[in-house]
Amino acid sequence: MANTEIESYNDTNRAFLQAFLARSVLTLETAKPILAALLTIQDGREVQPGEVTVEDLNSYISTANRALSPLDLEIRSAFHQQTRERHYALVNTTSDPLTQLATTYSADEIAYLKRLLDAMFDGQNNKGKREAMCLSGIEAVQLGRVSNRRETQNGMSQSNQSLTAREAESVLYKLLEEGWLEKSRSGFYSLSPRALVELKGWLVDMYNESGEDEEEQGQGNHKIKFCHACKEIITVVRTYA
Repeated sequence: MANTEIESYNDTNRAFLQAFLARSVLTLETAKPILAALLTIQDGREVQPGEVTVEDLNSYISTANRALSPLDLEIRSAFHQQTRERHYALVNTTSDPLTQLATTYSADEIAYLKRLLDAMFDGQNNKGKREAMCLSGIEAVQLGRVSNRRETQNGMSQSNQSLTAREAESVLYKLLEEGWLEKSRSGFYSLSPRALVELKGWLVDMYNESGEDEEEQGQGNHKIKFCHACKEIITVVRTYA
């Protein structure tokens, strides 16, 4: 496309942001029909999705981020580790992502999500040479039940917040539908690009003994690992699909 920077925040930018909020996650391919419609209005001629480029998408995202900055919101992105397609997600830059989820998930469901994350990054699948930051369907459902009080990783006690197998399956389905989890053909659950973008800081604070900079230098004990080239979180070490 010939268009480059969009100088002002106009109705097409508002429409793009509304479309983004409705979908939670966008890729270039899913954004192309949206941008084609917006550019058709802006240019006064019909623009086909195939004409839309990544530069067009980046321009709209850049403009949206300038408008979102005072609200402590930002559109960030990450590569899908298997398809290498870039995913864009809206992130709250100040509050705890799991606290945000409390508006749509119950306390028991949030506790279950934390158990899933503990099992993915601090469980037996991610110890020694295995480095499999994923869970089988059976493992994920079994984590719904909590037999007694225990200490969480941050030192706080957690009461019995069990879910039935059916309730755990319902939460897993909801997490898949909302783009927080992905499920492989073999039935393994892992974090999606959206989750890795939104939970990045929380994951590092929770599971790494030191910060991201030390991890990149190969120091400390780290469950959350980063690609030295793209600086993004790596969770797919061995193919389990």
